[in-house]
Amino acid sequence: MRHFTVELEELSNRLLEMAGLVESAINRSVRSLVDHNRELAELVIRDEPKINHMEMEIDGMVTRLLALRQPVARDLRFLTAALKINTDLERIGDLAQHIAERSLSLLHHPLVKPMVDIPNMASLVQSMLLKCLDAFVNQDEDLARSVLLADEEVDRLRDGVYAELLLTMQRDPGIVPAAVDLIFVARNLERIGDHVTNIAEDVVFLVKGIDVRHRSELAGLPQDKA
Repeated sequence: MRHFTVELEELSNRLLEMAGLVESAINRSVRSLVDHNRELAELVIRDEPKINHMEMEIDGMVTRLLALRQPVARDLRFLTAALKINTDLERIGDLAQHIAERSLSLLHHPLVKPMVDIPNMASLVQSMLLKCLDAFVNQDEDLARSVLLADEEVDRLRDGVYAELLLTMQRDPGIVPAAVDLIFVARNLERIGDHVTNIAEDVVFLVKGIDVRHRSELAGLPQDKA
């Protein structure tokens, strides 16, 4: 049993290491965009295979532990959550790469406008991810639930970016290609926020054994009667 505990700790550490790479990728991709920094964008693209490799490694660790240890109760929830968190982290890495690729495309265009909302979106999703990691490490349900609430602000910022860029394109059709790139950047950040929200839901499941997915949608539906 002690050896199993050590294996679970090793798995947790690998997940946190992968999350650190992902958080760095988000930061660098947006900095490359704001600062017109080719090197940062290329670094994100170059490092993305490392995230893919870690995803496969963690999948292998979880599969082996499920097969050999046959865990139950909280340990089983941990391994189930680890699989799902692993997948979401890899997809966040993909989205950071997409932002970096848009950043390279935008090197050939002047900035459409002072980019305030996009960096704000990036800062918010990074903060959400860091809170998720803290909640995961400390088994903090309340902190995980606070991330679920923050996702609405990400959506609000995305809507603001869309509205302003559409208005700008109407005024100056010449900036349409660059504005479209920025719309995709905002969309990728919003999707990152969705994946971080998934991780927060997994942490709540890990700590409490409660599935909180789609709770807001189900709240308005009629309930079955006994």
